Amino acid sequence: MNELTAKRNAVTELMRISPLADELAARFAAAGHRLYLVGGSVRDALLGRLSADLDFTTDARPEQILKIVRGWADGVWEAGIAFGTVGVTKRGSTLEITTFRADVYDRVSRNPEVTFGDSIEGDLKRRDFTVNAMAIDLSTKQFVDPHDGLDALRRKVLDTPATPEESFADDPLRMLRAARFVAQLGFEPAPRVVTAMTEMAGEIERITAERVQTELSKLLLGRFPRRGLELMVDTGLADHVLPEVPGMRLAIDEHHQHKDVYQHSLTVLEQAIALERRDDPDAEPDLVLRLAALLHDIGKPATRKFEAGGGVSFHHHEVVGAKMARKRLRALKYPKQIIEDVGQLVFLHLRFHGYGKGEWTDSAVRRYVTDAGELLPRLHKLVRADCTTRNKRKAAALQRTYDELEERIARIQAEEDLAKVRPDLDGNEIMKILGLPPGPMVGKAWKHLKELRLDRGPLDHDEAVAELRRWAEENGL
Repeated sequence: MNELTAKRNAVTELMRISPLADELAARFAAAGHRLYLVGGSVRDALLGRLSADLDFTTDARPEQILKIVRGWADGVWEAGIAFGTVGVTKRGSTLEITTFRADVYDRVSRNPEVTFGDSIEGDLKRRDFTVNAMAIDLSTKQFVDPHDGLDALRRKVLDTPATPEESFADDPLRMLRAARFVAQLGFEPAPRVVTAMTEMAGEIERITAERVQTELSKLLLGRFPRRGLELMVDTGLADHVLPEVPGMRLAIDEHHQHKDVYQHSLTVLEQAIALERRDDPDAEPDLVLRLAALLHDIGKPATRKFEAGGGVSFHHHEVVGAKMARKRLRALKYPKQIIEDVGQLVFLHLRFHGYGKGEWTDSAVRRYVTDAGELLPRLHKLVRADCTTRNKRKAAALQRTYDELEERIARIQAEEDLAKVRPDLDGNEIMKILGLPPGPMVGKAWKHLKELRLDRGPLDHDEAVAELRRWAEENGL
């Protein structure tokens, strides 16, 4: 794609939303100001994937922006006005309009001293990457590209407008953003970017956990997360953000000795992604599944044991790994539900390997289902993705066995409604039969009956009452 074709494609894509952009530009022009489509919006227009969320920049100051958009916008918010940004909604689109910036960073914290600039060229120079440092003058539809972002986009190269050292010293989060854009766009970082990331990786510790988590999640939800993760590990950035991942390079997987646990985990991640849309072609990327796939074996280095005869074991690595996963995700300030779901998937991912060739009883199948709960569909995908052997016969056998397990689960669910497993007697009946007041003993009796339900399936009423009385006698009631 030559430069002229690229520009023509971008303008064609821009025209798709031009009524909105042109309306806004006309209002700014009437007030004596210029308006530019900028940054990721221009990049995405060039890639033919422009969204309804658009970024603009202007020479108008924030208070002037507010005057221009009031009466035109469907909604206005001022949460970012201290940083020069006014948010607007119009006909289902979200627009962010930011005054030209010429920030100065103290290079101790990440927070800039916000200063406003007077030129589009000055604004573009302070942006993170050249592919995000392009603009379109909406009054003339002319490109502004002082840092050859269009050429970088065509070559799929990620580079910085200033030197990477200057850029990353200003805002170390840009190193993680580099890995994120590699994962989202499939670009290659310029050699000087990789060098700077390697030399400055420790600077990421200046960034808050919440902001790191946001970038990491976007990376994992990208089309090529393996590439982004490999860049993080190769540059040492992961040592400060997600150290358990490079830590897996120390262990050799006992089942797949042709690759280390790190490489195995990246392959499991890719295979889990391939399974995301198995049941739903329109499914969105699944952050919980992807985190669990990446972290499912992080307990192996801590549990590695060299056995007599040359073997290697990792006993209880799923237990250790679940604790490690929860600890890391808490440190990254992930929501509680994500932490618990990922930890539970890591804890359960190995259980299927006790299934053998179908030796599990119906009781064991029930427990597998009830322990997974709502995570069962994700657990199915994780377990299937965890097979990375190159032995096609072995891989096919494992998949067939799991097919059989899923069929058994479906049969038992149809017969017993496993999603709603409850004891055959409820709390009120337990209290009435045993003459108990509400309290801990009722809960213990309920739990005992639930265990029986899991072991033996549904009991008829008389049998359940007999079992309850037997338990009560054994417990001195």
